[in-house]
Amino acid sequence: MIKMNNCYALNELKVLDLGQMVAAPYCGSLLASLGADVIKIEVPGRGDISRNSLPKKDGVSTYYIAYNSGKRGITINLKTEEGKEILRKLIIKADVLLENFRPGVMERLGFSYEKVSEINPGIIYASISGFGQNGIYSKRACFDPIAQAMSGLMSVTGSLGGESVRCGASIADVLAGLSATVGILAALDYRRRTGKGQQIDVALLDMCISALASMNQIYLTTGKVPVPRGNSFEASAPGDSFPTADGTIVISAGMPTEWPKLAKLLGHEEWIKDPRFTKVEDRVRNRIDLDELIAKETIKYSTDELLDKLIAVGLPSGPILSIDKVVNDTHFRDERGMFPSVHHPEIGNVTITNQGLKMSETNPHIKCCAPMLGQHNREILLSLGYNSREIELLSEEGVI
Repeated sequence: MIKMNNCYALNELKVLDLGQMVAAPYCGSLLASLGADVIKIEVPGRGDISRNSLPKKDGVSTYYIAYNSGKRGITINLKTEEGKEILRKLIIKADVLLENFRPGVMERLGFSYEKVSEINPGIIYASISGFGQNGIYSKRACFDPIAQAMSGLMSVTGSLGGESVRCGASIADVLAGLSATVGILAALDYRRRTGKGQQIDVALLDMCISALASMNQIYLTTGKVPVPRGNSFEASAPGDSFPTADGTIVISAGMPTEWPKLAKLLGHEEWIKDPRFTKVEDRVRNRIDLDELIAKETIKYSTDELLDKLIAVGLPSGPILSIDKVVNDTHFRDERGMFPSVHHPEIGNVTITNQGLKMSETNPHIKCCAPMLGQHNREILLSLGYNSREIELLSEEGVI
């Protein structure tokens, strides 16, 4: 049973989030939903560049809100000595520093891992970049589409025989954010046992390549280069999207126990003993013929009618849902709590997407909306020992 309470797994964790756009902010939002006190550090007057990203509600980017809710916010001009001193004071109290600048930027600012670890030897310093902290590509600029292109992900995404395409979501950024979160939690446990901090190096390209293990293995084992296959799966069949009388349904019945069930359900038990379809290797080799036969039967049913039949016999299946249908589906919206509402001081309630993780005792949830630019400057600086007059001067001088 999942408990919806105010008990968090990471209540004592303090995180400094210097991230921009998606990858690092996504990691920070995951940690915040687990209870960490995440302080979002931004440039005065401008902030994270994603504050200008679409979509917007009454001039406020809900894109930014989606990846930064649950955090506190402070602005610091790190090109000033006073700003650097504020960050040093924050680092002393922090458990984690999170950044996704191009390699070399933090070093030029005076906050490389080596410098930061001198200030706080136990800090976990998580660096997310396009190509990693070392290697001949490390200094290159990189965004999610580049990572998808150069990792091989685009080369296996698209319709059969068609052009390679980008995955619809920023999956490279999300994979990197997830991996950084795993690395941070592992490093925290190592620090608990040894007292030692460390740097975590996460590259968007590496994470995409790792996620393509099954595709890579085809080439590594057989020398065959995988190509886009639409909605089918390279290693088994049948498994694809099939037409219905009123739409499309995805069926995955490639396992030895599943294929006979589908053949019987569609009224063609003779398919089971057909030498073209007996073994998984046979079905993969003859998938075009097999898919055509299946499609001639699925189109006789409405999507709901066929889905009910498939579910009744335990076959993995589902319709292709558009985003509006996902958002308004009772299972996802209400029972799984995937679309909570947060209150923004300027634009009111905003519905965003929740983290997918569920826990029985310390269930992650979003504590508050993303901070307005510099919203917690005074609160955070007071906690560092600055007085009201000093804070006013820092503001007047453009430090915060």
